[in-house]
Amino acid sequence: MSTTPGPLYRFFSDDHRRLDDVLSRACADASRVDSHLYEQFRGGLLRHIGMEEKVLLPAARRARAGVPLEIARPLRLDHGAIAALLVPTPTPDRVVRIRSILAPHNRREEEPGGLYETCDLLLADEAVDLISRLEAFPSVPLAPCGDSPLVERHIAEALDLARKGWGV
Repeated sequence: MSTTPGPLYRFFSDDHRRLDDVLSRACADASRVDSHLYEQFRGGLLRHIGMEEKVLLPAARRARAGVPLEIARPLRLDHGAIAALLVPTPTPDRVVRIRSILAPHNRREEEPGGLYETCDLLLADEAVDLISRLEAFPSVPLAPCGDSPLVERHIAEALDLARKGWGV
């Protein structure tokens, strides 16, 4: 595959780093999570997932005559697990759980032959238009965080599905 990152790779990987920076600043004090910065991270991450789900993956599917990328299903299962982890009130332990899914997920998207490189090759002719659409993608309205046994059960189920999606 390509040795020079393309525009889609750069767009999404730059967003990964921006979001990681916001989360790191939110957790600068190891004993607590800055709620204002965490909400920026949470909203940004949900927007990032939305851009992949609503713009990037459908464009790749169209470019393949309706056949989804093989990596799409496990990435979507990760997205479900990540979104579930963003529901409860943030704590340092919960941030560790988020990072435990986000780090390998982002690696899979950014690695050679991963989602972003594949999409750069597949969608080269429409990359400029896609970047414009991605930049205009709206913010995601955030519901308040919620804590309950039902939320924890949903997280456990989503994490289990994500692990199974990768054959783990």
